[in-house]
Amino acid sequence: MRVSPSIEEIGARAKAAARVIGGLSPAIKSALLESMADHVDAARAQILAANSADMELADAEGISGALLDRLRLTEARIDAIVAGLGKVAGLADPVGVVTKGWRMDNGVDVKRVRVPLGVVAVIYEARPNVTADAAGLCVKAGNAVLLRGSSYALRSNRAIGDALRAALVARDLPVDTVQVLDDTSREGATALMQATGWVDLLVPRGGQGLISAVAAEAKVPFVIDGAGNCHVYVDAAADLGKAEAITLNAKVQRPGVCNAAETLLVHRDVAAEFIPKVAAALRGEGVELRGDEAARALDGDMAPASNVDWATEFLDLVMAVKVVDGIGEAIEHIRRYGTGHTEVIVTEDLAAADAFVGGVDAAVTAVNVSSRFTDGEEFGYGAEIGISTQKLHVRGPMGLEALTCERYVLTGSGQVR
Repeated sequence: MRVSPSIEEIGARAKAAARVIGGLSPAIKSALLESMADHVDAARAQILAANSADMELADAEGISGALLDRLRLTEARIDAIVAGLGKVAGLADPVGVVTKGWRMDNGVDVKRVRVPLGVVAVIYEARPNVTADAAGLCVKAGNAVLLRGSSYALRSNRAIGDALRAALVARDLPVDTVQVLDDTSREGATALMQATGWVDLLVPRGGQGLISAVAAEAKVPFVIDGAGNCHVYVDAAADLGKAEAITLNAKVQRPGVCNAAETLLVHRDVAAEFIPKVAAALRGEGVELRGDEAARALDGDMAPASNVDWATEFLDLVMAVKVVDGIGEAIEHIRRYGTGHTEVIVTEDLAAADAFVGGVDAAVTAVNVSSRFTDGEEFGYGAEIGISTQKLHVRGPMGLEALTCERYVLTGSGQVR
């Protein structure tokens, strides 16, 4: 039986490890990540067995299909974890990069330089791939990482974490650079949120309950990986073939993730042509549709939508549908119900696209592109530690740079003030 150490013990070990990892050369960190990828690959049988046990228990407890999909690991998903660690290993190291430099009038040289944050904590729900993604990014950026997953994924997270830690041991580096926390209790999460002096940045990746708890209780700096109540707006000038393909991809390609679309807004001028066709296509993929009065008049099989539906991140095969009079109404709807994650317009009208991009306040605004592209790996980051829906200190998919901060270095020749 494992005995959970105190948050002070965990934090102290992480701080000590961070001082070592933060001083490693880019070459050594890259080699470490390659080794981590190899160890995960070699441990895939153990990881899949652990995940099978997690899946069986979660299914018995009746968790949703979307959550089960997040929890599930397959050979292909482990391949993706291994490939992701390899990609991060090959990325440019942000540590030590001079982002700006100048000389004062008195001859003092000023440099602004990227440095590691120190210790990053991640609280996440049933997505064991996050264990490897977050660890890889944190280590590449010179940080130690504390990983607190959900009880549903504890065996999977431990198995992946053990493989990552084995790579650290093999290279004679501090094993506590990566720590998977066994305490999945509410009290354990609160202790991590309040671990001042130990945690330099907290990233919560989960539902509204977790986000609300962090906002109310956290005493350490945090960046919100928030809900994704994402919209697709089909403009009067849309190519309806593109609109159908984008809508289907945004909703059904993987419905249980934060960049899946939850609401479809359709301009009234194209609603009669578009809604029956897209509704049939969505329903053919198993999507339950809930529409306003105008949308239901065009597709009688839709259930009525409520104000709660407009505000809901379904994370499932459910989509709300609304007919709007124009781009202004679409923007106002998004301003009222959106969560600042990803918003999509489908249009061939450049002026409409510009108005949408200018009018919508979101981390990512997409023109004729599926919301599913809001993703660190798709953006070329190798992986992501989260997708920030706040504005400080980072917004959108968070890669390596988001796990560093800047400091100033002054070099002079004896100047005094």
